[in-house]
Amino acid sequence: MKNIRVLLAEDQGMMRGALALLLGMEDDIEVVAQVSAGDAIVDTALLHRPDVALLDIELPGISGLDAAAELRDQVPDCRVLILTTFGRPGYLRRAMEAGAAGFLVKDGPVEDLAQAIRRVLTGETVVDPALAAAALSAGPNPLTPRECDVLKASAEGATVADVAAKLHLSESTVRNYLSAAIGKTGTRNRAEAVREARQQGWL
Repeated sequence: MKNIRVLLAEDQGMMRGALALLLGMEDDIEVVAQVSAGDAIVDTALLHRPDVALLDIELPGISGLDAAAELRDQVPDCRVLILTTFGRPGYLRRAMEAGAAGFLVKDGPVEDLAQAIRRVLTGETVVDPALAAAALSAGPNPLTPRECDVLKASAEGATVADVAAKLHLSESTVRNYLSAAIGKTGTRNRAEAVREARQQGWL
């Protein structure tokens, strides 16, 4: 009798199908819903009431990390397990702050994933050990939320004027945020600052 209901959020169709198939082979796990975009997660969870939401981080719409925070508020009985290609220390820290119960990278065996689903349901926190060690040594994100917003907005080659208009800030304020972010990331320009912040999982 399958009794653990799982929602699966993964934007790559082949990966999503493979995960659903593998998890469905477990005697006690049933994938009750699959979504490919972050902004479909909460509505789908409200509809299907899964016990565990298995979320990728980088999704169209909103990220799995943002969706995790929304699930915590709107579907508090659903435990969140982050499953990502990118084992970045900053991502782990943000996932825990968003209320995730676990964080695993995709290159682990499916047996570990099924076991992690069972463990988070008992109230455990399940984190990839190597990633946990890296996150502890990396320390917290030095960027303020506004500095992160400005870096994200300037990521695709947007001008200072573009960023200012998008975030409803003055151009001088945007320059100040960018300057602070460049200093905190130890980089030489905003393109390097964006790259470093993404590599650390801060954005």
